[in-house]
Order: sequence, then structure tokens, then C-alpha cells
Amino acid sequence: MDTALDGAIRVFCERGYHATSIGDLTAAMRLATGSVYKAFRDKHAVFLGAFGRYTAVRVEQTRRAAARGANGRERVRHVLLSYVEHSQGAEGRRGCMVVGSAVELSAVDPEMRARVTAQLKTNEAFIAGLIREGQADGSIPGHVDADDTARLMICMTQGLRVVGKARLPLDGERLAGVAMKLLA
Repeated sequence: MDTALDGAIRVFCERGYHATSIGDLTAAMRLATGSVYKAFRDKHAVFLGAFGRYTAVRVEQTRRAAARGANGRERVRHVLLSYVEHSQGAEGRRGCMVVGSAVELSAVDPEMRARVTAQLKTNEAFIAGLIREGQADGSIPGHVDADDTARLMICMTQGLRVVGKARLPLDGERLAGVAMKLLA
């Protein structure tokens, strides 16, 4: 099932929800139309499954990136570098399912709006936690507002995904360095 959903993720990220047909999904998922409908009742159900798989994989990638840091400050930096990495090359051109869903579906699909909001809040809380960790270990000054800074960093990370989809070049070290000044 994960392999099939990974195929659906690719096509939804590249084309968006509305421009993706069941035919696109059956080809990407390597399933017959009947098998898709047997596993999922409709395109929206495939999308929900793909969104769940996408966010679970991305959360794990972000957690692994953070774990490479020795303190809170380094963990934040590694998270930012991970976003830059995933915003470049083929994955960057493909796009982010969270950003795509926020733009295309949040205004018209209350269930997707709730899922996108929940994912962004989860990501923001994770970054705020890393900032607080850095404050506790002394790598981030205590005067930094963890919640406001995490919100701004979420704005930046999601913007990186948009810039990657637009195929603009990203210098990860330089961009992370500028963003880290928020923690000074």
C-alpha cells in the first residue's frame, strides 16, 4: 500500500488535486482502476491516504534531520537545511503536498483545511520545542520568543517549498545562516 500511495503522492504533488485524474492515479499507483476503487472509495480518499503517508514520511525526515544536531540551535539548523534539501532537485520541482493542499484545497475542503492546519501546527510546535531546548542548553538566548520565531520559521520553510517548485536556486548554507540570525 505504501508503494502505491508513494505513486499517488508523486502525481498529486506534480499536478495538484484537481488536475489529477483517476487514470493518472492508476498509472502512478500501478493498480487497475477497479483495484483503486476497491482500496479507496474515490479520488478524495486516495488523496487523504496519500496526504497521511506524505506527512508521516516528512515528519520522520524532519525528526532525523534534527537528531543530527548536538544542541537545540544545531537541531534547528539541521531542520532548516533539510527543508532546503527537499526543496531542490526532482523533489523540489515536484512540490510539497502540504503547500499544494493549502493553496488548492484549504478554501474549499474543510477536511483538508483541518489536516493542513494540524500539520503546520505540528511542525511549528516541533520547531518551538527545539528553540526551547536550545534555550535550556544555552545555545539559544532566553530572550528569543520560541512561538513567534517558530511561526516565522514555518513561513520560511513553506516558502522554501514554493521556491523549489518554481525552480529557483537555493543556497542551503547561506539561507540557513540568515535564518539562524533569528536565534541570536
